[in-house]
Amino acid sequence: MKELQEKIKQYGTILPDNVLKVDAFLNHQVDPELMFKVGQEFAQLFADEGITKVWTVESSGIAPAVMTGLALEVPVIFARKHKSLTLNQNMYTADVYSYTKKTTNRISISKKYVDPNDRILMIDDFLANGQAVEGMLEIADQAGVDVAGAGIVIEKSFQPGAQELKARGIRVESLARIKSLTDGKVTFMED
Repeated sequence: MKELQEKIKQYGTILPDNVLKVDAFLNHQVDPELMFKVGQEFAQLFADEGITKVWTVESSGIAPAVMTGLALEVPVIFARKHKSLTLNQNMYTADVYSYTKKTTNRISISKKYVDPNDRILMIDDFLANGQAVEGMLEIADQAGVDVAGAGIVIEKSFQPGAQELKARGIRVESLARIKSLTDGKVTFMED
């Protein structure tokens, strides 16, 4: 997705430890027009998969997931990272390690909104080591739902997440695939 790559080149900031900061348009300030196009792209890629729900993990995955759900005309569920007084029982849960925050969070999805006949599309803002998607896969296994695949806005192809998911038979569609973040420069797989 060329427009996404251009935004990354224009606004992305490379931090130590191979962290790419894209808070100008994706995970703090959100560019709604770009997210709308991202959602349309994921909907087109997974159009023939019979998706019934889109899943993501709060909070950075919500914008692309909602736009994908809008384009597919299906509900969106975001896995919560924090305990809530209103969401405290009848939950599917998994522990997820955050590469950028160096912390582990327990994510949860209410059983109330999951049907065993669901066919899930997982959406995430970044795929590096695959921990968020792995957590959602663990919940999908607990719930007994079918997973159509994972839609990733930005994949760090030099980290193992995508390859590990593909090795497990998970379809991964990434809109921007980063080959390296070397010397303060973003290089895409297509470059």
